[in-house]
Amino acid sequence: MNNITHYQQQAVRKSFGDAAKTYDEAAVLQREVATRMLERLEYIKATPTRILDLGCATGEYSARLAKQYKGAQVFSLDIAIPMLKEVKRRSTWRRPLRTICGDIQALPIADNSIDLIFSSLALQWCGSLDDAFSEFRRVLRPGGFVMFSTFGPDTLKELRASWSEVDNEKHVHDFIDMHHIGDAMLRAGLSQPVMDVETITLTYNDAYALMRELKEIGAHNIAQTRTRNLTSKSRLKAVVKAYEQFRVDGVLPASYEVVYGHAWCDESNVGDHSGGVSINSLRGSLE
Repeated sequence: MNNITHYQQQAVRKSFGDAAKTYDEAAVLQREVATRMLERLEYIKATPTRILDLGCATGEYSARLAKQYKGAQVFSLDIAIPMLKEVKRRSTWRRPLRTICGDIQALPIADNSIDLIFSSLALQWCGSLDDAFSEFRRVLRPGGFVMFSTFGPDTLKELRASWSEVDNEKHVHDFIDMHHIGDAMLRAGLSQPVMDVETITLTYNDAYALMRELKEIGAHNIAQTRTRNLTSKSRLKAVVKAYEQFRVDGVLPASYEVVYGHAWCDESNVGDHSGGVSINSLRGSLE
């Protein structure tokens, strides 16, 4: 569904691995979104004993999940080994975090073994949401649930528009609409999906600061059609100039469309992957 190739998945692994040392300082938005997700968990009456943090980055939210659900086993999974090394550095002998290197679309996790899957801003890097959600369904225990966030198509719309004035290449990742995400959950057999969306806007003094931050968290564009050559200084300057049209009150905005979702593993629909129901009808509800 995302049309990310194997080559691009390797690029994702390298990009986030390279960003492991700079991630925490730059991940302002990521920290805010994960915090909002943890707050949402407080309203769900469940006491998970085995938790899987998918796309865990440096493990800050794994540690917070362990604190929020005292006594639970927390497993931190990421595609980038350098990120997992940072998780290990964060762990203590009192609250050890178990690390797993793996792909969200092919989880090295046993069937029916997890009570809660927590995934903050990682699904947008998957090649196939259908594969990812099918894996969620497989590893969740009956009565378990998933809580996730990802980006919608209006994310970085200002940067996308600025690049479009310079060339016809893809410089901003393509993000998936909320309705398609919901439909993918239903196709995978996840039950009672609930989704909502909000826009979070960060501000910067100039476009260089935004692009530097994206690099520091590892969020490079991996669109297959993007140029393999380094962006020339003249084109980069042209993008920075084009971005100035969005300046308001002395700062430049960067919009992020954040999609939140959760769903359950219902024992009654085991093996039912028929889909056919639109999310529209459900809205409102390394050791």
